[in-house]
Amino acid sequence: MPEINITSIRTSSNGVWQGDNPLDHAFPLLIVQTTLILAVSRFLAFLLKPLRQPKVVAEIAGGILLGPSAIGRNKEYLNWVFPKWSTPILESVASVGLLFFLFLVGLELDMSSIRRSGRRAFGIAVAGISLPFVCGVAVAFVLRKTIKGEDQVGYPQFLVFIGVALSITAFPVLSRILAELKLLTTQVGETAMAAAAFNDVTAWILLALAVALAGNGAGGEHKSPLISIWVLISGGAFVAIMLTAIRSAMKWVSRRFSSRNNMAAEAYICFTLAGVLVSGFITDLIGIHSIFGAFVFGLTIPKGGVFAERLIDRIEDFVSGLLLPLYFASSGLKTDVATIHNGKSWGLLALVIATACGGKIIGTFVVATMFMIPARESLTLGVLMNTKGLVELIVLDIGKEKRVLNDESFAILVLMALFTTFITTPTVLAIYKPARGGSSTSSRRKLGDLTTTKDTKDELRILACAHGSRNVPTLISLVESTRSTKNSQLKLYIMHLVELTERSSSIIMVQRVRKNGLPFINQSLSSEWHDRVTGEFQAYNQYGRVSARTMTSISNLTTMHEDICHVGDNKKVALIILPFHLQWRGEGDHAIMDNVGHGWRGVNQRVLKNAPCSVAVLVDRGFGNGSQISEANTNIIRRVCIMFFGGPDDREALELGSRMGEHPAVKVTIVKFIQQEGQEKNHVVLQLSPSERGGAELSYSFSTAIMNPEKEKELDETAMAEFKSKWEGTVEYTENAVSNIVEAVLAIGRSGDYDLIVVGKGRFPSKMVAELACRQAEHAELGPIGDILASSRHDVVSSVLVIQQHDLAHAKEAPVSNAVRTELEKSADESCGVGEIARDAM
Repeated sequence: MPEINITSIRTSSNGVWQGDNPLDHAFPLLIVQTTLILAVSRFLAFLLKPLRQPKVVAEIAGGILLGPSAIGRNKEYLNWVFPKWSTPILESVASVGLLFFLFLVGLELDMSSIRRSGRRAFGIAVAGISLPFVCGVAVAFVLRKTIKGEDQVGYPQFLVFIGVALSITAFPVLSRILAELKLLTTQVGETAMAAAAFNDVTAWILLALAVALAGNGAGGEHKSPLISIWVLISGGAFVAIMLTAIRSAMKWVSRRFSSRNNMAAEAYICFTLAGVLVSGFITDLIGIHSIFGAFVFGLTIPKGGVFAERLIDRIEDFVSGLLLPLYFASSGLKTDVATIHNGKSWGLLALVIATACGGKIIGTFVVATMFMIPARESLTLGVLMNTKGLVELIVLDIGKEKRVLNDESFAILVLMALFTTFITTPTVLAIYKPARGGSSTSSRRKLGDLTTTKDTKDELRILACAHGSRNVPTLISLVESTRSTKNSQLKLYIMHLVELTERSSSIIMVQRVRKNGLPFINQSLSSEWHDRVTGEFQAYNQYGRVSARTMTSISNLTTMHEDICHVGDNKKVALIILPFHLQWRGEGDHAIMDNVGHGWRGVNQRVLKNAPCSVAVLVDRGFGNGSQISEANTNIIRRVCIMFFGGPDDREALELGSRMGEHPAVKVTIVKFIQQEGQEKNHVVLQLSPSERGGAELSYSFSTAIMNPEKEKELDETAMAEFKSKWEGTVEYTENAVSNIVEAVLAIGRSGDYDLIVVGKGRFPSKMVAELACRQAEHAELGPIGDILASSRHDVVSSVLVIQQHDLAHAKEAPVSNAVRTELEKSADESCGVGEIARDAM
């Protein structure tokens, strides 16, 4: 492709109809490049998500894949999509994103945390910087003599660049990893964050020194050492002015900022964003990279206020989601793995990786053990401090721009950063698992098990989970319906479930709502969520028998069930209420169904499998329409239907109905389904699904425990007899002999006679429920009856609550695909085959 004068490149084309190729013009080509980079990096992030890798790994790998190392080997593609003349344009746009991202890093970096961390974090940080820096200087001598062309670079700048590259800890990437591993607020996480914050500040100082010393690199003009001294003095003066005068000015701006005065608020936001650009220009004028100015300006913004939160909301998504990936990808595009072409080069890569990992891990480990930190935690700290990322790439890019690093040394150091970051998460998972507060997996609780200590006698504890404030009114109606108006107490824990996103501000939220790695109750938390919940429960608290506490869990969806189960176990709750992943808005024909995501369905499935107590999944179709009921307001009647087929789960539903029956504003109806005459002799054998993987989604799962049907039938009759004797004349009781159970259940659900239908999941099913095993499941985790009522295809208008009683005997389940009906006399001589999970259903 012929050389193109960049000054002749036009911004936009006239279109293909006038003979222009859009890829020969700056802006259309930038759109294509951005779209391609985002698509590839997002796809790689999706592939790496099961390995819990930070997004930066996918973005760097995406750049390497698109660059000359892989796809870019096709020169025609490279000249069309990433021609050399477009590189300054792509990097300029990426640098704008980098400028504002470093401003966010400074904004979120609380300098007071470094001061509060004490000698321990300071000592670990010093060791985590000094030993790798010394080792990096030693490696630099080897690289300089081995890699062709590096001997043309001056010793001081090359040694400093390599030393800085090996000693850096990436604060933003580390915080993300700690948040995903639920270590951010543990002792290990807090120490690592404080040490990394100190490391980050030191890295910027070293980077400023490296830039000041770099000059023009190999082949450049020799410059006077006085220039470097003037650059450092000017940089020091800039930092001093920013942290004194400008910080005071930004404190004044933060105090004056008000979300009520939109015009003034917009002016302050624009003023601050302009300040980021001006700060970057000043440091570039001094001779230090412009991102240093943006970072220092971020430090001047007061932390934790409304002003800081508004700034983050305004710029974070656009910068982190769109512009920053361009910067990481541009680093990958400049990386040509082909330059590492022989055994000597690969040996140098192994040497650099070993030196970087060894210096960080050994230095941190030795000092941490000197501070009496246990060996396993010390080793974990060393691995965490070895995390590379953004600052590392900035150093390498500046080194390449200043011609301190050539293509081969640049490729070696980029691959080192990629490898050390990639191994951090799996290594930490392998060597360290924080204590979960001594949770006991042997204790299982259900609604009938109330605590019997002197202080908490007859106290029912419920953990209600919510995706957002929209779930709160229905949860209040449901929990209030279970509140006894007699002498028993109700303690309610409400957990707001928030997915940990890729936004860096979510790290701040995690730190606020977690303690020692776990969600914690914070009644003084000032937030829209907390205020809404507190206001809704204010009336109930007046009676003195309801205690409501709120908490927030911010976790990756794949591990959120750990938080829910731990809190349920730690607070000794008897029932966990989960919102269904499908939610209905509106009423009747105008109802709209929202799907909050398949990931939330996975959370429910894992809680049902691992919970230490009974679990209820609420399919909300407007239960109570959010109106409250109480002793003083009994004119609002909740109509509740308990469907009873038999088994432990149905008995748990009956227990909940018994508690609802105590409330004067709740009308409970029990519908017991019985078989028609002549069908009692039928015998049902359940057969395993041939594909357990496919069966888990499309087939119902039943307990594999061996249980005595006669004993279960006796327990059912006893529970029903006790219920009827207790609530005779108050609770309506009917028996329904049916031949078609599906139509009978749907008739009740479609009738609109009940606000809420309560059913058991049926993991040890009756004969009638077991016969439904051959149906293709839509929501298998709800059991056959719950699935029928929750389906959006059946026009059910009532809300549904599906209850699972947690018992160790029923913990192991298997998906089934068929229910074989035989006569009892014939099957008496038969034994279960390999594909059967039960001789007999109840």
